[in-house]
Amino acid sequence: MTEDAKDPTGADGMRNIAAPVVMLLGSGEMSRELTLAFQRLGAVVVAVDRYADAPAHQVADRAVVVKMNDPEALTAVIDKEQPHFVVVESGVVATDVLTGLSERIEVFPTPHATRLSLDREGLRRLAADELGLPTAPFWFAGSAAELATIAEHAGFPLTVTPVEGAPGDGVSVLLRAEDVEPAWNRAVAAGRITHTRVMAETVVDVDDEVTLLTVRTAGPTGPVVHFCEAIGHRAAEDGTLATWQPHRLSPAALDAAKSIAARIVNSLGGRGIFAVELLVRGDEVYFSTVRPRPDDAGLVTVRSQRLSQFELHARAVLGLSVDTIMVSPGAAEVSYGSAETRTEPVSVPDVLTVLSEALEVAESDVRLFDRLDESDGRYRLGATLATAPDVTVARDRAQRTSVVLRKLWQS
Repeated sequence: MTEDAKDPTGADGMRNIAAPVVMLLGSGEMSRELTLAFQRLGAVVVAVDRYADAPAHQVADRAVVVKMNDPEALTAVIDKEQPHFVVVESGVVATDVLTGLSERIEVFPTPHATRLSLDREGLRRLAADELGLPTAPFWFAGSAAELATIAEHAGFPLTVTPVEGAPGDGVSVLLRAEDVEPAWNRAVAAGRITHTRVMAETVVDVDDEVTLLTVRTAGPTGPVVHFCEAIGHRAAEDGTLATWQPHRLSPAALDAAKSIAARIVNSLGGRGIFAVELLVRGDEVYFSTVRPRPDDAGLVTVRSQRLSQFELHARAVLGLSVDTIMVSPGAAEVSYGSAETRTEPVSVPDVLTVLSEALEVAESDVRLFDRLDESDGRYRLGATLATAPDVTVARDRAQRTSVVLRKLWQS
């Protein structure tokens, strides 16, 4: 275990106010933004990850490198730092340790929510079987032969998803019987955790895919749930994720979406932001999944809302008041790649030239990542953001900015 400490005190070695200590388990790009949000509220942030020089390490008050799935090592770090809050931002954490902590340290998401966020089978059974939420028809298979039987019974097309892994990792669409074996192999090989179960799901003919950011906070008389404006999203063939806010839903669909989100979030418990993913067809809404932390789809809130998803998460965790006011229609595009996306480094003058051209688009902004984020296994290259008087113009601006920005990683 290694540690790189920064002194969070003033010149005289004393802080003017007592500061809550927040430990982030996972120090990727999203945690970097979350670190800054906590620090603006006066918190001391200890950023933990299994590799050195993670994005959040560069801005946190203290940086720690440890294998977070090693119970003894993780316990030792927590005992040493004595945080008031532990915030899980990684999928590779010893959740049993978190369960034991919950009596003396506040842990968010709850250990229960953290486990289910890594277990698509457990989450789907909670949503459909226990809560009775509407979902697309689904099955689970433990072998290629079982998957073939499901496909024969359910028909095509089917999506096949590993029960564990990063969003989009190892996903296939079955169109015919010959696709079963490759889809099985792709799913079980995905991610950093060995698994031999997959989820097969009927492809539902839907109009929209929507993320409803839902904030669960503490109110005077108990837990309170707040909703952001719905975020629409679509993944392009090149892997780019386009998002926009607000996404207009019919009154009936919006009521159904809020009901579904509130029920799943209250079942998971705790405080913080939850990215509830939904499928919408007319007035019908189906639950897809939920991630109990800031999400890529929510990056648009950095410009569209008064409080971004990171500020909302930080406030909710600390037990502070929140609001979900949208200040402008907005859009974003997130580009992904692999460590081999670009082999030649881009010179500083070339980077500045591209940025200058990209930012000529009205009301545009960019975020450059361009390094492997080992916290969740995704390699975010960059994101573009834009606002406008209406969503259509905002989406066009984000897309035009993204086209220019891609020059940085496309030969």
